[in-house]
Amino acid sequence: MGRKKEEKIICSNCGEEISASSKFCQNCGTKVEVKVEENKTEVENVEVEKVSKKKKEEIILETPKDNTAEVSVVYHKEESGIDEKLAKKEEKRLVRQEKFEKSKKFVYPVIAVVITFILCLGAFTCFYQYYLKNLVIETTKREVTVTDTGISEAVEKVYDSVVVVESYVRNKLYSTGTGFVYKTDGDDAYILTNNHVIDGADEVRVVFTNNKREEVEVVGSDEYSDVALLGIGKDKIISVAEIGSSEDLKLGDTTFAVGSPLDSSTYAWTVTRGVISGKNRTVAISSSGSSVASQVMQVLQTDTAINSGNSGGPLCNSNGQVIGITNMKLASSSVEGMGFAIPIETAVKYAEKFIKGEQITYPYIGVTVGDAVPTYRDPDASGVYVQAVEKGSPAAKGGLEKGDKILKVNDVEVENSSFFKFELYKYDIGDKIDITIERDGKEKTLTITLGSKGMTT
Repeated sequence: MGRKKEEKIICSNCGEEISASSKFCQNCGTKVEVKVEENKTEVENVEVEKVSKKKKEEIILETPKDNTAEVSVVYHKEESGIDEKLAKKEEKRLVRQEKFEKSKKFVYPVIAVVITFILCLGAFTCFYQYYLKNLVIETTKREVTVTDTGISEAVEKVYDSVVVVESYVRNKLYSTGTGFVYKTDGDDAYILTNNHVIDGADEVRVVFTNNKREEVEVVGSDEYSDVALLGIGKDKIISVAEIGSSEDLKLGDTTFAVGSPLDSSTYAWTVTRGVISGKNRTVAISSSGSSVASQVMQVLQTDTAINSGNSGGPLCNSNGQVIGITNMKLASSSVEGMGFAIPIETAVKYAEKFIKGEQITYPYIGVTVGDAVPTYRDPDASGVYVQAVEKGSPAAKGGLEKGDKILKVNDVEVENSSFFKFELYKYDIGDKIDITIERDGKEKTLTITLGSKGMTT
């Protein structure tokens, strides 16, 4: 910045110029004072001071010669560089304030959202702490053993109760199957298996999971139900299977089988797994080499793998309880995964009779029946026909005659002789049943009381 210009004052006495910094006139020595009155100004002394740090002033006093005129004071102001700095600062402040005003449009909504979130979180925390945490939910407890890791625990429960059943003829092994320890009674233990596993054998032995081989006694067997019971000393067994219920099963329930398929010396105690595919299946069974069904059984259906040698082994649920005895499968190149098992309730009923020494008997009416054979003249021939009637039998007393076509047993239609026998065997000795027949083109219903003598069918 340049040097400040000195303010100039004119002496009213001699008219000489007086420096602004001087209080006396250098020419005449008169003290200079400035007095300003309304409509009149006397210049006696002039004292100049700096007005501010921001501005410089130049004051000129003009005094007329007659000393009567007003004194004119002219101020010349000049802004310094300090004002420019202040202006810039003010401009920056205004820019910042403008930016802040704009940012408030976004800042306030964000703050509102954050505060709302915190309040909601606090409310939920209180709701959980004082309500949800103490909420009591009633549930139904179910026993479930199956997990993603499999059914190993269930298998362990039944595994050591399973045995390989060996059938001998003249001291030579001719077939093998499977069985399981069903129960113990005092010093005795009992093993359930299929009748066809030990049928025709003159000696039966069993092999336990510890590879010990023991001879067993055939306590009882029944061809029609395909159930057999073996006896052995309690001290010879390792474990006893737990019996379950087939009636509680639902379609899709997990099942598994333990058995000795094919070569028992290699594949003994094989475990296979599946599900219940059907309940109360009525399956016609034909004897080996025959296309005609010899009997009908009501069984459980499963897709659990069942192979030759599995017969007589346990079919278990996911809790390791036995719910059936595996006894057959459908053998065909077009069929896969269709195995069957006798319901455990049926097997136990026969086993208890064997233990008590009771004879297995079935209802008897005293007739010989046969299936209709399609011929050239009658290609659609079907049904069950009476071939012979025993004198004095329940059938004779009820009015059945040779040549009658049997249509129904009570309200159930029968397709062939196997189904007729199956329906008949559902009843007990002494029960009365209605048999609907066709004779001379007319239907007729006869009431017959079932007897206790063996049938000829």
